[in-house]
Amino acid sequence: MSENHSRCVIIGGGPAGYTAAVYASRANLTPTLYEGLQPGGQLTTTTEVENFPGFPAGIQGPDLVLEMRKQAERFGAHIISETVSAVDFSERPFKLTLADGSMMKADTVIIATGASARYLGLPDEQKYLGLGVSACATCDGFFYRKKRVAVVGGGDTACEEALYLSGLAEKVYLIVRKGFLRASQVMQNRLKERDNIEILFNCNTVSLFGDEVLEGAKLVEHKGTDQERHFDIKIDGFFLAIGHTPNTTLFRGQLELDSEGYIVVAAPTTHTSVDGVFAAGDVADPMYQQAINAAGSGCRAALDAERFLTL
Repeated sequence: MSENHSRCVIIGGGPAGYTAAVYASRANLTPTLYEGLQPGGQLTTTTEVENFPGFPAGIQGPDLVLEMRKQAERFGAHIISETVSAVDFSERPFKLTLADGSMMKADTVIIATGASARYLGLPDEQKYLGLGVSACATCDGFFYRKKRVAVVGGGDTACEEALYLSGLAEKVYLIVRKGFLRASQVMQNRLKERDNIEILFNCNTVSLFGDEVLEGAKLVEHKGTDQERHFDIKIDGFFLAIGHTPNTTLFRGQLELDSEGYIVVAAPTTHTSVDGVFAAGDVADPMYQQAINAAGSGCRAALDAERFLTL
């Protein structure tokens, strides 16, 4: 096989991409993985990971993805720190254009480009990322047992996060920009049953503060009205629950996407709308978005690719 033609190309690192590379390598597909210039996915912004099987004492997020990367390389995966800038899935072999202008052809493609959490855009969010700011209550809520936290958002996801955290934290603030919740009535009723959840309607977060770690948030109520009021809340954790954006811009017009931009797959497989193209991880998962689930789907994508090539 020439250097610019691979039986299996994987786009994206992180748990899904690296796991797919492990399985594809062990199946003798000799995969090429383009991990981008900032590999590792959302785990690189996570500190302690305690819910990934096999690490009873926990492991740092960046260390976990680095171990996955090493494992993929051990079995022969060709991992390149390069970005794919364009794809052509109209005919096989598929054509991928790289950021440096070079071309790669592939018999199968596994997409594992992930999704990016939406943030408010406050400079303080990045300052305290991993030091109190998180976009995943399921991932990081355990660290805030008996502490005070806030969740931003007014939809079902935000309510689910608040409910989950209420079972761990001493106090949960739900910061809602509007004067009402967009969540389902069932979800709203569940919130009312929790004594340690306080809903702050008509509130916007202005900034976060703390010396080395997060200690509180500055809020404004009824912004821009004659009822405008500024106040602070003391919190140890600040959770964003305003959604994720799948990294699928590259595939618009090439693959079927849902209304939110996630790649549509033929569950329980990872087959996309184009034969020979598969999707794994958060890029095709608007529901779970957990590292272990992404890794599992990376395994399935590699197995699907192998079967596609051999049948």
